[in-house]
Amino acid sequence: MADEVQNEAPVADAPAATEGAPREGRGPRGGRGRGGNDNRSGGGRGRNDRNRRDNNRDEGGEELVEKLVHINRVSKTVKGGKRFGFAALVVVGDGSGRVGFGHGKAREVPEAISKATAAAKKAMIRVPLKDGRTLHHDGMGHFGAGRVYVRTAPAGTGIIAGGPMRAVFESLGVHDVVTKSVGTSNPYNMIRATFEALGEQTSPRSVAQRRGKKIAELLRRGGSSVEVAEADAAAVVE
Repeated sequence: MADEVQNEAPVADAPAATEGAPREGRGPRGGRGRGGNDNRSGGGRGRNDRNRRDNNRDEGGEELVEKLVHINRVSKTVKGGKRFGFAALVVVGDGSGRVGFGHGKAREVPEAISKATAAAKKAMIRVPLKDGRTLHHDGMGHFGAGRVYVRTAPAGTGIIAGGPMRAVFESLGVHDVVTKSVGTSNPYNMIRATFEALGEQTSPRSVAQRRGKKIAELLRRGGSSVEVAEADAAAVVE
């Protein structure tokens, strides 16, 4: 009888020991441990990386080239002293004939750049390019006190431009061009004058459609022969 009592005592104590033990996967207060949240944190970082990569693409899914042209610190005098901010000027292009510029202001530099980039993407224009590398003809742009001259150039010339104008042509996709800026060094006025000159660019195809003629007829007026004019007309892409 004594042996039977000793064997039954541990069996009665076993449920009491298991009731006080914490359940698997839960903390001492009944909350879940860190193991259930590790996947959530990793997924959040992945979504942020994808959003950061998608910011450099436009609505058509094309990769855009962003150029920070100028950033300026501005201040506003208030009752307690001075409140500082930043103004950014950004040029955006797809490298194949589309380009735009925008400016934005904010208290921090990254926010000002993001505002300027968003404004540039909304104001993009299309410029016809000759052979995908240079302009079709010379042009001049004027804004404020500045004048900008742009000239077409043969292959191998490169981008002969400085400052803000170089950023515009690199984003546009131009490889050969000669430019000159006269009258001002203000980057805002130089950018606006450059875009005015680019807005006046026309292609032989658009001129022929507007006048109701063939492209070869327009090219023959430059003194070239019929064969050369027809070959040049067939090579016109835009």
